[in-house]
Amino acid sequence: MSLRTNFELMAAYNQWMNEKIYGAARGLEQTELAKDRGAFFGSILGTLNHIVVGDTIWLKRFAMHPTFSIALKEVVDLPSPNKLNDILFEDFAALSERRAWLDNHIIGWVGTLSDDDLNVVIRYQNTKGVPANRRFSSLLQHFFNHQTHHRGQVSTLLSQAGVDIGVTDLLALIPDQSKE
Repeated sequence: MSLRTNFELMAAYNQWMNEKIYGAARGLEQTELAKDRGAFFGSILGTLNHIVVGDTIWLKRFAMHPTFSIALKEVVDLPSPNKLNDILFEDFAALSERRAWLDNHIIGWVGTLSDDDLNVVIRYQNTKGVPANRRFSSLLQHFFNHQTHHRGQVSTLLSQAGVDIGVTDLLALIPDQSKE
């Protein structure tokens, strides 16, 4: 399996897990979604917003590279978050719509990547203005790992609220390679 194929799997996993998380959270009242549960971003809603903020920031950075600018043009047009803990959407339905929109763009964009694209060095500034130059494949690994990390927090917060989201393992999407 090529590195590009692995990223396509990660994009599919990302979308699948977001659908599971949002589907599970959809059954909670707004007060439960916004309840501060002592997590780093406070609540389920705060943590889900943070993931959207992080995705938006990274996708805008990736779009600065000429190879990716066309595929990510619509993402570039989104308002830029100011802080990592911005609440972009108080309304869960609106947040859910943005999440699904981002996931569709991520799936489509990752499907356009070439092996050469993965070796590009991306130059960007972090949210504190510190410049960095990093290989795109490593940044893409971070991009998906960041989502997984915070979705793990959301699954714990949902469990605390009495909601079981079921299987969350990437293994569920990895095809079986039975010997013939």
